[in-house]
Amino acid sequence: MSHVFDPTTLREYDIRGIVGKTLHKDDAYAIGRGFGTLVRRAGGTRVAVGYDGRESSPMLEAALINGLTTSGVDVVRVGLGPTPMLYYAEAVLEVDGGIQITGSHNPADYNGFKMVLQHAPFYGEDITLIGAMAAQGDWLEGAGTVSDVDIMDDYVGRLLAGYAGGAYRIGWDAGNGAAGPVIEKLVKLLPGEHHLLFTDVDANFPNHHPDPTEEKNLAHLKALVAEKKLDFGVAFDGDGDRIGAIDGEGRVIWGDQLLGILAEPVLKAVPGGTIIADVKTSQALYDRVAELGGKPLMWKTGHSLIKAKMKEVDSPLGGEMSGHIFFAWDYYGFDDAIYAAVRLMSAVRQSGKSLTEIKDAMPDMVNTPEMRFQVDESRKFAVVGEVLARLKADGAEVNDTDGARVNTPDGWWLLRASNTQDVLVARAEAKDEAGLERLMGQIDSQLAASGIARGPQAGH
Repeated sequence: MSHVFDPTTLREYDIRGIVGKTLHKDDAYAIGRGFGTLVRRAGGTRVAVGYDGRESSPMLEAALINGLTTSGVDVVRVGLGPTPMLYYAEAVLEVDGGIQITGSHNPADYNGFKMVLQHAPFYGEDITLIGAMAAQGDWLEGAGTVSDVDIMDDYVGRLLAGYAGGAYRIGWDAGNGAAGPVIEKLVKLLPGEHHLLFTDVDANFPNHHPDPTEEKNLAHLKALVAEKKLDFGVAFDGDGDRIGAIDGEGRVIWGDQLLGILAEPVLKAVPGGTIIADVKTSQALYDRVAELGGKPLMWKTGHSLIKAKMKEVDSPLGGEMSGHIFFAWDYYGFDDAIYAAVRLMSAVRQSGKSLTEIKDAMPDMVNTPEMRFQVDESRKFAVVGEVLARLKADGAEVNDTDGARVNTPDGWWLLRASNTQDVLVARAEAKDEAGLERLMGQIDSQLAASGIARGPQAGH
């Protein structure tokens, strides 16, 4: 028996598609067969499985578990919860891997799978391998068992372990995603005063889209913080592995700015530690890490890639512009937005300032949002190659870790190919508007030289 996946679903960091169109029950079964076979070949016997609040999640969970057990692997079900709760289960239970069924921050009709094998991210060629095994029916046979573990209270306890934060007045927006029930339990145990929004899990996301990195999705949180005069607010994506935050005046604290705040106590504990951030991150973050005595390291965008690099260089903390924050110091190294929120309270308290004062002190930069240009899949990496070749011929100051990131006296600009879609992504940051115009002009001329115009924005 063999199985063929829709090629659009096997992505760089996970498997994701539109349920009933590109992603089906049979796909979940095949993922279970392939992953279970790999677990057994690595000498393992048990896998933890969790799922998010989407309507299709229970159906996909049943098919996935059927695939895992038919491959001779025992399954531990941890039930409905955020992705980091599944990562936590994989880290602390006697299991050899974990799978979370989640559509993350995609629209309601999407779903997918995030995987961990033996405490390491499962991505890239691993995912390609699942596809190849399915095509050949290269699966082991067996009869695994299924058990249930209620891990949420243990997980909440771990989020609070050694809490060193103050008693703040905070707004929490779960966006009707899978983090809601955990946040409800957590705030009962935290000091301070907590105001919750949309913690009921609702697959239709009736209030706003669960992506806290798009400012329009923070409108409800801003209104709450303003109305109750709260100290600050935090928001989460659909599966709880990305954080957004605003200060007491409703100003967004972006992912790289959060990383700069969170790095301070970590670098006190781990002097000279390597702090990793992705290529979309502000130069101000790298400067801040160096100022705190840390080693800033720029790495490729993508949660799996950052996690793998952190293990390689023994980094205590990493983060991405997109709100993925990874604590390895005093935690497990995976991206957990709820834990990041708790650590933010500790970092703010240790700073001796309010989050609003911290934001005030940040250098004022003008930057573009992430700009996305539709480009033919066959051209997307080629264009980046052409741009790099031209820049190097011109003697530009360029970093090619992930695409082209160019420093100029005005600031910097970035052009990279998306790993998950047929788009090029660009971003620029300068000290003033005139500088930003000049940087945008450089991006446009490079695109034009490769036959691409910066047209209307491609959606996510």
